[in-house]
Formats: sequence, structure tokens, C-alpha cells
Amino acid sequence: MDRLTNTVRPYAWGSTTAIPRLIGAEPTGEPQAEMWLGAHPGAPSRTERGPLNEVIDAHPAQELGDRATAKFGPRLPFLLKLLAAGAPLSLQVHPDLVQAKEGYEDEERRGVPIDAPHRNYKDANHKPELICALTEFDGLCGFRAPEEAARLLEGLGVDSLKPYVDMLRAQPEEAALREVLTAVLSADRTEMTATVTEATAAAQRIGGAYEPYAGIAHHYPGDPGVIAAMLLNHVRLQPGEALFLGAGVPHAYLNGLGVEIMANSDNVLRCGLTPKHVDVPELLRIVRFEASDPGVLRPEATPDGEELYDTPIDEFRLSRFVLPEGGATHDLTAPTPQILLCTAGTVRAGELDLTPGGSVFVPADEKTEVSGLGTVFRATVVA
Repeated sequence: MDRLTNTVRPYAWGSTTAIPRLIGAEPTGEPQAEMWLGAHPGAPSRTERGPLNEVIDAHPAQELGDRATAKFGPRLPFLLKLLAAGAPLSLQVHPDLVQAKEGYEDEERRGVPIDAPHRNYKDANHKPELICALTEFDGLCGFRAPEEAARLLEGLGVDSLKPYVDMLRAQPEEAALREVLTAVLSADRTEMTATVTEATAAAQRIGGAYEPYAGIAHHYPGDPGVIAAMLLNHVRLQPGEALFLGAGVPHAYLNGLGVEIMANSDNVLRCGLTPKHVDVPELLRIVRFEASDPGVLRPEATPDGEELYDTPIDEFRLSRFVLPEGGATHDLTAPTPQILLCTAGTVRAGELDLTPGGSVFVPADEKTEVSGLGTVFRATVVA
């Protein structure tokens, strides 16, 4: 078992206080957006044996186990994060595995540099993800029904939004959502800026259901993504609740602290709320234009005290143990690799004590027990 030292990424949208508050550190005044736990080469966790990616590369079968190695290859297939949003992240969508492979191979064939700002596909993998709230957590997830989106836009009383309202009501669901998102992202930027400015003023005046979008516009004034965001469901998670974000589902995190887990990929197609590249034709190829319920997940308790967030993905499996004072010791020994992350109290993992923000990597088949008073998240794979 290896205690992990993890990198915190200072992305501009990050909260300046949420991660320091969790781990009991003084804020630096700079945004602290994501703490990465895993073997991603961009910011691998560090152990006494060296960077975790190098530890795994040296002995993949020993560290990952035969099952995970056979199924996913000689790499840790997930990335675990503490995510602290102080401002909205970009409105985005992720490809499925076939789309990712096609997109990656196409850009490789065309010689697009891997670090080019207009590059869409950094790898050939998909990026399903799960976010579990540690605090109240706001986000956008999946399309509203067209009529619901039409009523929301119409309620702003902005004349330049009327064509989008009419589009949403004139066609079947898929065609309506596709046409409106395409029109919003392709509109003349000067005209759209004026529309967003007027819509923002109306949202601020009306409040209520419009408050999340007024907040988004505060951070991204004039951005077409403000109107695109109104096509999506607003979700407010309570601590312990989660969202699963599959391929093709447009989404954005707005505010809050959570534990996030994802397949080990950097593939993101952006729809707005960002100064970064937005590839509208490729985005439209990836997005699934269907209204959907956000599907808030609550953990399912098992007889041994584990609370599982059930998802249809094999690259990761996230669960938690809420350990009461004087409670039982739990045996977590497994034939797959694990990362354990403490988010509350003091937890004993093997011979190591973990306080909030503390984490360990557990190789496959290593004897592992947890006890104490607190909460520990368990990340592993299905193999």
C-alpha cells in the first residue's frame, strides 16, 4: 500500500477555499480546482517508490492484477479527483469509444499536433464520468424536453429569442434540439452578444428558475453558451448524491465540491462557456439530441457496509464507507487495483492513518482493511 501525494490543478474556475477547507490547509488565494489521484501522465500521484504511473509501468501485472491487465491493458484505467468549482466549467460533451477512436485517428492522419489548441482528441478513449457531491453541488446535465426549454426561453421576454422558441415547438424532439443548438452556436457573434446581454438582465430581474443562468452569465458575459445552457436540466445535488455522465450528454458543473471519477481520457468537445476552441461540426456529430432526466444517483447499501454508486462502466467503480465510532473493520482486499480517499474524520487503512484529503494506492490482491470514524471513498474497476 502506498500513501499518495497528489497534485492540485489551479484552473481559473476553481474555488480558492473548498479544497483547503477539506484538507485543513490555509488558502493560497489562488484557485484550487482539481486534486488528481491516479496515474495520469499529466499529473501522476507520487509515492515513496516514485510516480504512480512509473510504479505501474515497471510491474503492471503485479500492481494491477491479472484481471484488470487482461481487460484494460497495463495501465490504471481510471482517474479519481477532488473537484472544487467556484465558477462554471465549460459546457461540454464526451465521445463514445467508437467516436473517440475515429476522431483520434482522423486528427493523427491529418497531422494535427497533440498540443494544438484546436485539437479535439488527445487519445482514443472515451470519458464517461461520475461526480459525487461532498457539499451542495450545482450542475447542468442533459437536454430538457423541447417544450420545457421553449417555456424557459419565452419567459425571458426577449424578442431575439423568439425564433429559437418557435424552432423548439415546430419539430420533433431530436430535430428541434439539434436545430436550436446549431443556430445558437452558429449565430453572428455580435448579435448573439446582444441577445445574451438582454437575456441576462431579464434572468437577473426575474430570478427563481433563472438564477443559475444569471450566475453563469456573470462569469461568461455575452457567451452563446448562456443560451445553450438554458436547453439543459439544472440539477442541485445534496451531499452523497451523484450524477453519471455518459457519452454524448451535454453537461457543465457550476458550483460545489465533489469526488469525481472518470475513464482515463482527456477528450472533451466544448459547447460554450469557455475561451477555448469550439468545433461546432464535430460537436454536433457527438451530441445525443434527446431529452433526458438527469438521473440523480444515490448510493446502494450492501450487507458489508459498502455504499455503491452503480454505473454501466467497467473502467471505474466508485463506492464509499461511512464508518461510525466503534464500528466494524471492513476487509477491502480485492483482485483489482484500488485508490482509497478519506473525505471526513480519521480512517485507518492498513497501517496508515488518513485524514480528509489523504489517500492510498492499493495494489491488486494486497490485504486491506479500513476502520475508524469518518468517510472513505473506494475507487477500483470491474474486472
